[in-house]
Amino acid sequence: MSVFKFKKFSIIQEKSAMKVGTDGVLLGCWISCEKANNILDIGCGTGLITLMLGQRSLNSNVIGIEIDKIASQEAQLNSSNSDWEERIEIKHTSLQQFTPQLNFDLIVSNPPFFPQNKSQQSRDIARHANTLSFEELIGNAAKLLAEKGIFSVVIPKNSEEYFCKIAAVHNLYCNRVCYIKGSETSQVKRVMMEFSFIKTVVLTEHLTIETSRHNYTDKYIQLCKEFYLKM
Repeated sequence: MSVFKFKKFSIIQEKSAMKVGTDGVLLGCWISCEKANNILDIGCGTGLITLMLGQRSLNSNVIGIEIDKIASQEAQLNSSNSDWEERIEIKHTSLQQFTPQLNFDLIVSNPPFFPQNKSQQSRDIARHANTLSFEELIGNAAKLLAEKGIFSVVIPKNSEEYFCKIAAVHNLYCNRVCYIKGSETSQVKRVMMEFSFIKTVVLTEHLTIETSRHNYTDKYIQLCKEFYLKM
């Protein structure tokens, strides 16, 4: 069985197309969740970020929604095996069909971001924006977000300007951003961002993952040490 073990929970990912990845782990570690009572994880996959937020935010209730049936089943299993089962709910649904009775203090997503394609393979569907475009993600998140809530994502660096333009149409403004590099000599490929309905000066951060192969920077270790087994 394919299982990724963290310090306080494990992710069974035997059948799901998308496995545990650095993007999701980083976002789950970086998100500002201290004041969130109600959290929504859009496209939760096998429940990685959902469970990370269950661990980090002990007074919160977390809902993870996932359109892929197999992934949602493994997310439910992973939630059931965790210490936070009573505060986590997994729903097999699309964002477009999700109709909760409350707004959320924190909405998070590690969304599909490759251009749409015609493949019917589960991994391609999970990685490409066939079922959830940036416009749909942002528009629905804006409707579901509480007045003082935070909307947080990780996307490719080359999508940053476009994403922010769409967000501004829905009165969402970037308040905090983190640019991620694999090493000191590599280019920024990913960016994590937090949005709200409030315009503020943007807090800009930078994160480099490795100094050399499998030798991690102090900043990366400090960020992820509550989750990775060998940190």
